[in-house]
Amino acid sequence: MAALPVEEVRSRVEADFDRIVNVLNKKIALQSISAKGITADHMKRSAEFVAEELNKVGVNAQVVQSHNPNGTPGAWEVIGSKIVNEDAPTVLLYAHHDVQPVPDASAWNTDPFVGTVIDTRLYGRGAADDGGGIAIHSGALQALGDDLKVNIKVFVEGEEEMGSPSFIPFIEEHKDEFDSDVIIVADSGNWSAEIPSLTTSLRGNTDIDVHVKALHHPVHSGQYGGPILDANTLAAMLIASMYDEHGDLAVPGVASEDPIGGLQRDMDETAVRTDAGIVDSYRLAGTGSLAARLWTKPSVTVIGFDAHPVEGSFNVISPETTFRLSLRTAPNQRPEEAQEALAAFMVEHAPFGAEVWVDKLDNGMGWAMDPNAEATKDAMEAMEEAFGVAPVNKGEGGSIPFIPELQRIFPKAQVLVTGPEDPKANAHSPNESISLPSLKNNVITEALLLDKLAK
Repeated sequence: MAALPVEEVRSRVEADFDRIVNVLNKKIALQSISAKGITADHMKRSAEFVAEELNKVGVNAQVVQSHNPNGTPGAWEVIGSKIVNEDAPTVLLYAHHDVQPVPDASAWNTDPFVGTVIDTRLYGRGAADDGGGIAIHSGALQALGDDLKVNIKVFVEGEEEMGSPSFIPFIEEHKDEFDSDVIIVADSGNWSAEIPSLTTSLRGNTDIDVHVKALHHPVHSGQYGGPILDANTLAAMLIASMYDEHGDLAVPGVASEDPIGGLQRDMDETAVRTDAGIVDSYRLAGTGSLAARLWTKPSVTVIGFDAHPVEGSFNVISPETTFRLSLRTAPNQRPEEAQEALAAFMVEHAPFGAEVWVDKLDNGMGWAMDPNAEATKDAMEAMEEAFGVAPVNKGEGGSIPFIPELQRIFPKAQVLVTGPEDPKANAHSPNESISLPSLKNNVITEALLLDKLAK
């Protein structure tokens, strides 16, 4: 089976690019905000639009409503297929059609729901996350047309921005319709608009509530302060005990990993400091590559703390307090295992014999791609051919729990995480945008990848 020449694919995408951008503009205008109701009419209209556009590029697509685990109606989903040969490999294309809210339109430089081109970027809510993913799939399938040599299945989700509550029941109900050899999740991004990337890993996540008690009731800080430390101070000591002198997390049983597939390029500290808004005096915690610290090493964040506000405070020793820890786990560690280790550490390191007990909360598994899989190699080749430069793979410090769930349900499938974003995309923030040259190269990449996967 002869592969399509790269320049032929590029020429087809160039000729179709105005249509691709127009699809994205129409998608932006739909205001598909799932936070305003995943079952609402505006979300159904969004799903119907996506199904219609997929039908135009040869996919037999339809809108189906999912159901939540408790049986209540769920999101409007788009599913579909294009079968070219029963003996050919099957590829599942994933994206989501819901978008984040716009709490303050005045924070935008353009109308968030009118696609607006400034220089080489198209601005609008959902332009990148994940209208860009839908546009990539549409463009790639149109470019291949009758030359498509793999079977296609499509799942465009309607509640990703709401945590995908009905995702697993829906997948389980449609297992046969989604069963595939390769799954392409177009919901991540590239190293930059000019340098492509596969997302190699995602950290998992687990939460615990830690309760610290020193007294049965509050007492006066002047009368008893000294031998009795307040619960907030004891909690602070307990939190600090998780770290060594370098700022590395040092909790036995909580795993650490190196970047999956090896580190091709470390993160730029100046860029990270600027993007995160770090004060000049702060020295970054931890050791090793910055990439590993952000992508594959574990991290703990205190995301909640019960303490009396400064306003209205008075001279009393707080008898007890509760704080919540969010632990981002190494991609391959079971979150339940890390949760157990962190909970045990909290109890065992109770300062001065204070009472400490833990409530164990939610878990989400991380994910790591197979760097040696054939599909991974095909994707890397396609990216270099499309962008003209070698890809620089990257991990993500955040968690996307449905990806490991996809891997669990379809253990034989090779999962590739691609996407339309770049560091300037501002997904979830004001002035969200997508690089149009990068979008074009992403479409070319996916078309070349689908062609390569036919072998």
